[in-house]
Amino acid sequence: MSDDSGTLSSEQVKEKALDLGFSQVGIAVVEGAIAQKAAQRLQNWLAQGYHADMDWMANPKRQEIRTAFPQVASIISLSLNYYAPYAQPQGLEYGKISRYAWGRDYHRVMGKKLKALSGWLQQQGQDIQLKAYVDTGPVQDKLWAERAGLGWVGKNGNLITRKFGSWVFLGEILTNLPLEPDKPHTEHCGTCVRCIQACPTGAIAEPFVVDANRCIAYHTIENRATELPEAIAQNLNGWVAGCDICQEVCPWNQRFAKPTEIQDFHPYPENLAPKLIDLANLSEQEWDRRFRASALRRIKPEMWRRNARANLSRLKNTEKSI
Repeated sequence: MSDDSGTLSSEQVKEKALDLGFSQVGIAVVEGAIAQKAAQRLQNWLAQGYHADMDWMANPKRQEIRTAFPQVASIISLSLNYYAPYAQPQGLEYGKISRYAWGRDYHRVMGKKLKALSGWLQQQGQDIQLKAYVDTGPVQDKLWAERAGLGWVGKNGNLITRKFGSWVFLGEILTNLPLEPDKPHTEHCGTCVRCIQACPTGAIAEPFVVDANRCIAYHTIENRATELPEAIAQNLNGWVAGCDICQEVCPWNQRFAKPTEIQDFHPYPENLAPKLIDLANLSEQEWDRRFRASALRRIKPEMWRRNARANLSRLKNTEKSI
């Protein structure tokens, strides 16, 4: 499986990744200047307090990838298209769930494919070392995906690809293999500011910089407080798990979104139009039943109830004012 020099080639790695069902694959090399620039950008973001209570974002390993895997020479960046062509519910009595969580937990789906690719790689030589991540380790996955040519980090902070828009999950394999890198992707947001204008809470503090303190997705998924901040609660617009507003208005998504070929990412029926009143009274047992093998288990029952009740409260206030 190696080329004439006995070394596994980038093309062989890419061919195998696509055979395993990955949507995209690209390769970036770890260079000092790139890593330093990435670390500085993250430090600036942290210094502004834009990470809110996500203290894991300050993990020093995230700022220097070699501390996560000292042997790393190349990063194999991979994506999976998860777009399912269904609309969010329109009735005010329904809650909205972000598309990424409609179906099976992406950690499981991506993790299984990464395990298969990792196993294949290690079969190609005794000295091959690697470590794989699916959004769970201290790796700036979007930055390395951009360096690997998969897409670019847009003004809304999401990786945008020409093939699938931003509806992609990312994973990566760090390896000691000296692979030929791809050309880094250039940025193609241009003068467009639709995502900035559409965000109801002003979470995009400036182009390419997202403030989690003002992000609906952060508050509905990560915020463990008993009550949501008033500015967030009054602007949920039905969202109870994540928020896709900045992605829905993106021209790249409107033009290039393609239905996923991965059945696991198609929505579980109860995730398409859940009733707010049901979520507001969600029991521990019902939570366990509804969200098995789902990324939505990160949102605990009391958070579902809080998010739903905040939407219902706003709805009642709106009806009173009419």
